[in-house]
Amino acid sequence: MASNQDYLVFILELLREVDGITYKKMMGEYILYKDNIIFGGIYDNRFLVKKTKSISDLGLKEQIPYPSAKPMLLVDSEDPDEISELVNLIVKDLK
Repeated sequence: MASNQDYLVFILELLREVDGITYKKMMGEYILYKDNIIFGGIYDNRFLVKKTKSISDLGLKEQIPYPSAKPMLLVDSEDPDEISELVNLIVKDLK
């Protein structure tokens, strides 16, 4: 099942506090970048982020974005400040 553009717009609105956010549509899903670093994506209308050291103990649920993929973490918060902090931690770990 592909993600829909309305859900993308919703997630981008939640990410409004984060500078440097871009996305690419790929095979019906959306890959999310901050400053050209992939930090997550939208898969089957789920906002998933990479599991990194800084966020591994925050209690986010693991989800598989698609068959044979590595587990990612489901973001279910709708708090832009919380999401901004989360994304910045992930990207800092990935640099």
